[in-house]
Amino acid sequence: MQIPEYKLTREAFGETIVRLGQDNKNIVVLDADLSKSTMTSKFWKAYPERFFDMGIAEQDMISTAAGLATTGKIPFCATYGVFLPGRCWDQIRISVCYANLNVKIAAAHGGVSVGADGATHQALEDVALMRCLPNMKVIMPCDAIEMVKAVEAVTAAYGPMMLRFGREKVPILTKKEDKFEIGKALVLQEGSDVTLIGGGGLLLYECLKAAEELAKEKISCRILNMHTIKPLDEEAILKAAKETGALVTCEEHQVMGGFGSAIAEVIVQKYPVPMEFIGIKDRFGESGTPVQLFEEFGLSSKFIAQAVRKVLKRKKT
Repeated sequence: MQIPEYKLTREAFGETIVRLGQDNKNIVVLDADLSKSTMTSKFWKAYPERFFDMGIAEQDMISTAAGLATTGKIPFCATYGVFLPGRCWDQIRISVCYANLNVKIAAAHGGVSVGADGATHQALEDVALMRCLPNMKVIMPCDAIEMVKAVEAVTAAYGPMMLRFGREKVPILTKKEDKFEIGKALVLQEGSDVTLIGGGGLLLYECLKAAEELAKEKISCRILNMHTIKPLDEEAILKAAKETGALVTCEEHQVMGGFGSAIAEVIVQKYPVPMEFIGIKDRFGESGTPVQLFEEFGLSSKFIAQAVRKVLKRKKT
């Protein structure tokens, strides 16, 4: 497999809101004292009058954003995922979602690939917290190209939305000409024996590596980039279940309540097939390099390949 180019999704996020902010004067940005990490410092430099550093006060940031949204502004709130939604879930629930306000949440540094910062800074529960909220949409762009399209899409669409992205550079797996639509999965690779459903560039790349290895065993893997966790692309999920007969979901998040759980909710009701789950198994993160942590938590390609072999044994012939 050819090694892809790697880029920061958070850099693509920062650059895109600057570009969109040039023409759309309603875009404002709020950050909780982490603008260099979230790359919202780019917006601060370009439009200082529309940037608000709220300090380490995430609850206040969300409440302020809700107020700005009532005046017609499009507020982007940015900080680490452990703090947003971790420390302000009540404000998101009542001030934003209950009121169905046009607030955009940029939850950075998701997953264990945050690395050496360790358990306190590795958001592993944020998807579960957000996908259960009415009116909230949850989007996880897989690479820098898709991040540009996702920021454009959430700016154009009304309502509460969360963008989840990581800290590290991720491989470029999509093309500029690929269509991006909220709620529609992207097929990265066709296959007939099993479907790997991944979220985020690092794990999707592990899916591609696993598929390449499994191809040597005559196992054909379909790979879906599930960039929208809520609303799910039920059509693509059910099509994959019917055509390949087995699914493996792969995420940098707790298995409980994550997008694997969301996909299982669809499958169990509408077209039951065997499933296996790659993700964090009811534990906190640890310090280490992303490569070390992917091995420690069973997220690398060898574990995905093992899950495929396991699920195929359960597949109906």
